[in-house]
Amino acid sequence: MIRVLLADDENLIRTALATMLDLEDDIEIVGQADSGETALTIAATLAPDVAVLDLQMGGIDGIETAQKIAETLPTCASIIVTSHGRPGYLKKALEAGVRGFLPKTTSAATLAEVVRTVHGGGRYVDPTLAAEAIGAGDSPLTPREADVLEFAADGASIAEIAQRAHLSPGTTRNYLSAAAAKLGAANRHEACALARRHGWI
Repeated sequence: MIRVLLADDENLIRTALATMLDLEDDIEIVGQADSGETALTIAATLAPDVAVLDLQMGGIDGIETAQKIAETLPTCASIIVTSHGRPGYLKKALEAGVRGFLPKTTSAATLAEVVRTVHGGGRYVDPTLAAEAIGAGDSPLTPREADVLEFAADGASIAEIAQRAHLSPGTTRNYLSAAAAKLGAANRHEACALARRHGWI
């Protein structure tokens, strides 16, 4: 049996994934977490074979969680699932030792196969995300700057962006200013358009 830990702060998604993966004969869900911090505690206690982690959670994100799991439990392979498959996140995840990276639109059957692949020592990156990453080139934005810019893309206020990103309004302004400066944009709206055109958000 491949022992799997699931971490996602959206309860409905996490429990649905657990139910679907539990249907596989060779996969057992041994723990569920609603945050990166909880995932680390469970991983230390239960020593799963594979951790399936949501990229964006309150507190530490999936990439940082994967990195910390790798430090304390090197036998556990990590997979990131995300609805934000930006090239910057993919690059950072691979640098952190993540062995699988796929969108939340992936089928349960594909996810189960990826769990088996990474457990066997292989890697899997969704082909569409990989192609986008190659085509986009290197983003000057940090993943967090890109994240905050994406939250700003629909014209949201600073307060709304801060709430979505789990940041203070001051920190949000700093990220938006830094992103605009790096992109040579006059304001956050222009920065969003530039970043989107290059595939960085």
